[in-house]
Amino acid sequence: MMRLGDRLKKTRRDSFIGRDEELRRFGRALDGGLDAPRVLFLHGPGGVGKSALLRRFADEAELRNRPVVQVDGRTAPADAQGFGRAVGPASEDPRAVLLIDTFEDLGHLETWLFDECLPCLPDGTVTVVAGRQAPDPVRLADPAWADLLDVLPVTALDPAESRLFLQGRGIPEPLHQDILSFTGGHPLALALAAAAAVRHTGPAPGADHAVAGSPGQDVIAALLRHLVGDPPTQAHRAALEVCAHAHITSEQLLRALLGERGRELFAWLREQPYIETTAAGVHPHDVVREALEADLRWRDPDGFADLHTRLRVHLLERVRTAVPARFLHAVGELQFLYRRDGFMSDTHRWHPYGLVEDLPCRPGHEPAVVELVRHREGTDSARTAAHWLARQPEAFRIQKVPPGDDVAGCSAWLKLTAFDGESHDPVAAVAWEHVRRHGPLRTGEHISMARFHVGRGTYQRPSPVMDLALWRMFGEIVRDEKLAWTFIVMRDDGFWDKHLLHCDMRPVDTAVEIGGHRYRLFAHDWRPLPTASWLAEKTDGMLGTALADSATAGAGTESAGRQGGDALVMTHAEFTAAARSALRTLRWPDELALSPLQNSRLVRAHAMPLEDVLCNAIHHLPLERGGEKGHRAALAAFVEGAPTQEAAARRLGLPFSTYRRHLAGAIERITDIMWRHEIDGTPLRRPGAPATG
Repeated sequence: MMRLGDRLKKTRRDSFIGRDEELRRFGRALDGGLDAPRVLFLHGPGGVGKSALLRRFADEAELRNRPVVQVDGRTAPADAQGFGRAVGPASEDPRAVLLIDTFEDLGHLETWLFDECLPCLPDGTVTVVAGRQAPDPVRLADPAWADLLDVLPVTALDPAESRLFLQGRGIPEPLHQDILSFTGGHPLALALAAAAAVRHTGPAPGADHAVAGSPGQDVIAALLRHLVGDPPTQAHRAALEVCAHAHITSEQLLRALLGERGRELFAWLREQPYIETTAAGVHPHDVVREALEADLRWRDPDGFADLHTRLRVHLLERVRTAVPARFLHAVGELQFLYRRDGFMSDTHRWHPYGLVEDLPCRPGHEPAVVELVRHREGTDSARTAAHWLARQPEAFRIQKVPPGDDVAGCSAWLKLTAFDGESHDPVAAVAWEHVRRHGPLRTGEHISMARFHVGRGTYQRPSPVMDLALWRMFGEIVRDEKLAWTFIVMRDDGFWDKHLLHCDMRPVDTAVEIGGHRYRLFAHDWRPLPTASWLAEKTDGMLGTALADSATAGAGTESAGRQGGDALVMTHAEFTAAARSALRTLRWPDELALSPLQNSRLVRAHAMPLEDVLCNAIHHLPLERGGEKGHRAALAAFVEGAPTQEAAARRLGLPFSTYRRHLAGAIERITDIMWRHEIDGTPLRRPGAPATG
């Protein structure tokens, strides 16, 4: 007669996924032999599947007719004498298999277990201990245990195994990627998210997947309860939240943000089973990071915004002051804060530090650099690279992939004063023409030009080599106080358009053809808005806008005749013309109602009247360098209602020519501010207005 327990066992066995290596090593222990381990020690964070693996071990042992003794640390006696009685049956048969689960609840018995209990078992007994913490390092250093103890970290399922898991739970294919992105293959997270997906959509195809793809607060709360528990104090919770938002957390970072308790809190973090240690510091398991961040965003949005701001300010200063060896590390840490902006994660992977080395171009590297450029871009481009290598060798960086010594990639960050390279490099010629037309240099200023992003394995696509090139661009911009314009040069294939537009790098009108390949320059004038203010603006957008909007953030480069959701999609030129026209009709509601901007994302996505959008853009002017004069001119012309420009000039006490110059600059800046928010999908609020989720 089949019992309910038999059905449960069969279902668990049939739904078991992966763990091939762990099963192989357990099988080796069951096979015996002089060199086979007698004790397996499984360790890993809560919910990672240790108990499920022990159940599978029990099935395997029973298939070999070996008696199984199971002890659970949650219910076993917590003293040595009582625990010894619980494991006693394993000492009666040399073929017994002893399985000890939840050993973290009995951690105080570890020394007794290894020194007194296990040595008394028959030599043929196989013991498996499972707990959240790894065994004491002293145990691993004991030569007596070297051949008898096999320590197995239990980690998340890989992507293929995770997809099999979801298929087995009847989760529709369109939901898989969203669930995998949140769970990182963690089995408990997968199970909870799968159950939530079934509740929201049911197993039938064609359900509304938008809701099910995102974990609900019930899933997040369950994960935190199982994986993290209750931190001892609010300070410990704050340390966890820092650790979840930062890429890598060091003791120094905790001291900077949380004060002198940073050392104590860092030591506590290192002891937690869901925290992983690297050469640079500690970080949480992916699913713990995701759950902690999602919980804080939901529970205390203002607290999350404050944490992000404090981290941004601290890490920005680290970028400015970092020694060369730590420079790219600091930039990567700062950019990690923006991984949720809907763009950064598309082009950055935050590979382990040291995977690729970024080095200055030294004498002797030139032939390898020129050959890399020739291989990817052709002879003409290689000739231009040789020209710049001779003029600015310090501008070039090379990348190597250890342990090899070959040059795996290169890039250049050229600093140019007027009009360097104009006659030798067609790209520089286009850059200088753009500067002449849109913002000539002032005394002491220069431009920068990012060129020759070449990798041996990939060409201008996300990779560890490309990550470092992009990080260096951003870091150099942050550190350069005399920088007027930046130009980033990319193959004109559209791949980087959305990302660079999001970073306010606008494509110049003229493309360049070199060696049969078209290149596009993306430009930004950094003088109106310093990098610190620019980053603060990006923060407001990331914290205040739903990530769903960012899927269409590059739509501003498409033609005007199409619709993007409910918003009209316009080119830059069309948007600028509409914005200029709207400013002139700001005080005439009937005419303003006919503006194409009424169907822009600025208005439709945030339910903000166009009048407010225009006024808010005008009030952003004083935040920009030299913007106060333009602000006064724009207020007089568009808000306060001077009947003519001459009257506005008289009201401000300015010569008419000076007033018109101020107003022309103001209009250009206003339209640029509006376009930036239209592209990003971020609401254009009045400065100082509170952000709303």
